Amino acid sequence: MSNSSSITQFLLLAFADTRELQLLHFWLFLGIYLAALLGNGLIITAIACDHRLHTPMYFFLLSLSVLDLGSISTTLPKSMASSLWDTRAISYAGCAAQLFLFAFLMSAEYCLLTVMAYDRYVAICKPLHYGTLLGGTASLRMAAAAWGTGFLNALLHTVNTFSLPLCQGNAVNQFFCEIPQILKLSCSHSYLRDFAILVVSVCLVLGCFVFIVVSYVQIFRAVLRIPSQQGRHKAFSTCLPHLAVVSLFVSTAMIACLKPPSISSPSLDLVVAVLYSVVPPAMNPLIYSMRNQELKESIRKVISWRFVNIDKLSITLHK
Repeated sequence: MSNSSSITQFLLLAFADTRELQLLHFWLFLGIYLAALLGNGLIITAIACDHRLHTPMYFFLLSLSVLDLGSISTTLPKSMASSLWDTRAISYAGCAAQLFLFAFLMSAEYCLLTVMAYDRYVAICKPLHYGTLLGGTASLRMAAAAWGTGFLNALLHTVNTFSLPLCQGNAVNQFFCEIPQILKLSCSHSYLRDFAILVVSVCLVLGCFVFIVVSYVQIFRAVLRIPSQQGRHKAFSTCLPHLAVVSLFVSTAMIACLKPPSISSPSLDLVVAVLYSVVPPAMNPLIYSMRNQELKESIRKVISWRFVNIDKLSITLHK
């Protein structure tokens, strides 16, 4: 039996035991990671370079892409390295850092999605007040509040998790350091402290969820009152990508949180973790760029500009 003072490293759950399956896992995750890097990177570059996209809506989308890049970069590279080098070990400090960063980025993303719902509400229900409510530094302050809330929430959970004595070994039944799996290694609980942290978490999660639902109820009521079909279609097209991203984020998180303990198993926990930690960051760029013509046009310009520069460079080198 060990305690937290003697633990210097944790052992993460391996995706496979055979070398062939480990390499398959490496190449699969590498493909997903590169797709997420490319998709989110193109969105960030397109929004940063195109002055037409310097609006609150696209600023929030840029922030979302940064958070997606950060969250998927927190988990996947370590998992890929573990499969490639056939090792499960992660240092105590590395585990704490991974847990904090992932909790911070996911919490901030959830808060940012709430802010983005408010942005769509104001744009459709109060268009004349859009510049006043979200113009200037207002959108910057809202994004900063989302990031700050995520930081404080992650700090609270990380300090609570690693302040508990760990006496159930050092094997983490997940491919990254996840709060529930670390807590399973603990042999002591402060019920009052756990209850206080649970109340804070529930208030944050339910508060954001209720705000998003109420915002979209108001949005749909306003859209259905628009007399022209073209106007309704245009209004819906600006909301559907955000609604799809919120649905993907919330549904995968709910599967992870509400999964009955009776059906819990390492394999199922692994699949659920991939669903909520890997799928949203990889899918969000595709969801946002599918129906947004402005964004697609800017991304095409970025890609074409890149190829033109490569062609110019190759011509220069040949000379």
